Amino acid sequence: MFKKNGGNLAAYNRPKKINSMSIAKTEVLRRIVASGLVAVIRADNREQAEGIAESCGLGGVAALEITFTVPGASGVIEHLAKKPSPHVLLGAGTVLDPETARIAILAGAQFVVSPSLNPETARLCNRYQVPYLPGAATIRDVVEAMECGADIVKVFPGEILGPAFVKAVKGPLPQAQLMPTGGVSLENVGDWIKAGSVAVGVGGNLTAGAKTGDFASITRIAEQFVEKIRQARGK
Repeated sequence: MFKKNGGNLAAYNRPKKINSMSIAKTEVLRRIVASGLVAVIRADNREQAEGIAESCGLGGVAALEITFTVPGASGVIEHLAKKPSPHVLLGAGTVLDPETARIAILAGAQFVVSPSLNPETARLCNRYQVPYLPGAATIRDVVEAMECGADIVKVFPGEILGPAFVKAVKGPLPQAQLMPTGGVSLENVGDWIKAGSVAVGVGGNLTAGAKTGDFASITRIAEQFVEKIRQARGK
């Protein structure tokens, strides 16, 4: 699906070319954490979503979250999943219930993201061994998400909670794997990583160029996010 020149993906070991649905849950989680960047894709139509996905992949993004606010989201996931792309994971976002999660998984989603915890969605994802990343805004939310089997908990909304929330949660819960989404920018992504986030989800601050057809800017900004994360990790 995507061809990448340069070494932006050298931060993790490149896997062998295998069918997307055969990637084990542990490998999906490893690659999300190793990359540290999940592109959250919201778009007005299928073509725009696919253009964003292509541009993100060219910029070194290793995980794409196609939100179910995109018209025909399952079709977008299915279309992208059919293209050979050993270095890019496909996920589904804004998944509110187990029915939508099952549709997403059948379409080819390799991980599922929700704005809040839905225990039945967690059960379904666990049944099919697909990583589930539910949103959390309090320490109680984080604990309940982990108790339901979430390997990574989405800190949401990030623009309200801020990096200090991650640092505070990691005090009593050092085992919590946290990924903020919302408000993550080139200016503060380093703060989120240094606070203890294992990855970040980035939407509008990465993909805004799509509104005007400037997909090249998405690739350029993606490369900058990848580099900022690498620097914050001291690599």
